[in-house]
Amino acid sequence: MYTPYQMYPYYMNIPQYNLDIMYNYYSTPPHFPNMPRSNSELWRIELKDYGPQPFVVNIEDATLQNNNFRTALWTGNHLQLTLMSIPVGGDTGLEIHPNLDQFVRLEQGEGIIRMGDRRDYLIFQERVYEDFAFIIPAGKWHNLINTGHEPIKLYSIYSPPQHPKGTVHVTMAEAEAAEQQFQTQTT
Repeated sequence: MYTPYQMYPYYMNIPQYNLDIMYNYYSTPPHFPNMPRSNSELWRIELKDYGPQPFVVNIEDATLQNNNFRTALWTGNHLQLTLMSIPVGGDTGLEIHPNLDQFVRLEQGEGIIRMGDRRDYLIFQERVYEDFAFIIPAGKWHNLINTGHEPIKLYSIYSPPQHPKGTVHVTMAEAEAAEQQFQTQTT
């Protein structure tokens, strides 16, 4: 009876890669700035703006790690990724983005998203939980309110970017002050 293992040893049919490059112990491995350098850092990333360079991240881990009200993680010419942490009983603040769409995904917590065409008439309201996502179309007033017992941790994608590159707002008050300063500079 013929078996392929009688004819060839089991190691004969493995792919042959460029092993002298893969296993060259005398060369320095390539350095990737956003990758951990040891096993103890596997779940941590330095939370800073990596844009507009190519970027790979475990978005769930980065989002859960963020404790700032807002941190810009990547800013390009046409897109921005931010992380947010909304405290228990807090909210994002009622706001509108006239010229951009926004994608939001919750990684932790629960709350209520409210949207509408007028500041005083938010007719759209939905409960959102961990792993939920929602889209805020341009020109909609909106506010996300934390109704749970833990901070809401979320990431948001703006298109085009909404905040200056490198934005870090530790608290909502700091974010509102920066927004006021930005509005006075542009008028």
